[in-house]
Formats: sequence, C-alpha cells, structure tokens
Amino acid sequence: MSKIHVTIVRLVLSGLDPAARHAFVTGLKAELRRALADPAQCANWASSRRTPVLRLGRVVLDPGIGGARKLGGHVAKGITRGIKP
Repeated sequence: MSKIHVTIVRLVLSGLDPAARHAFVTGLKAELRRALADPAQCANWASSRRTPVLRLGRVVLDPGIGGARKLGGHVAKGITRGIKP
C-alpha cells in the first residue's frame, strides 16, 4: 500500500466568515480523507506526479455553514477527479 501526501500550500477563501472557512476546510479534509482512503483509487494513483493547477469548473456556495462544508466536499471531489491514473 502506498502513502499519498497532500500538501496545500495556501488556501485563499475570500468572502467567507471565519465559521464558514472552518466548515469549508472541514468538508474538504473529510472528503479528501474518504476519497484517498479507497484502496482501489490509491492503486491507480501510485505513480508519482504533480498537478500544480486543477480547473474545477463552476462551484456554488449555498448559504450558511452547511453550504460551506458542502462546498469543501465538492472541491475535494473535483480534486480527486482531477488526479488521473
């Protein structure tokens, strides 16, 4: 089993209040953890490669902390889709 290390150097979340920023990061981490824990996906991503920029397309921010958490999850899903084997 390979280890996957994810490093986010900077995360700019302009326009979100502190509670929404925290919820966004919580959703992002939770979805990345879930997706990267899948052994089938890890086997596909075993070769080393860097992807400095991913285009995620349009994302929608629903109101409130739940919306920020949901947005974080959607961004994480976009990241995992962008990592192609």
